[in-house]
Amino acid sequence: MKHVVVHIDRLVLKGFRPEDRHAIAAGLQQELARVFADGEAVSLLQARGDMSRLRVSGVPVEPAAKPQRVGQSAAQGIGKEIGK
Repeated sequence: MKHVVVHIDRLVLKGFRPEDRHAIAAGLQQELARVFADGEAVSLLQARGDMSRLRVSGVPVEPAAKPQRVGQSAAQGIGKEIGK
């Protein structure tokens, strides 16, 4: 079984209320778990080898989106960056 370990040392949230940070992080974690539950996504990520950084371009945020949804959108951007 393939195993991927993801460490997020810093999550920069520009333009968001500080009190929303935990809900945004929870949405990010939930969606990353879903993305990486797919073996194809894991294989694509492992093919890249060790990466010190993965930047996600802009994350589209719907007007009045709940903080958790913002985190989910960010994770979906990560999925696109790795080719999923």
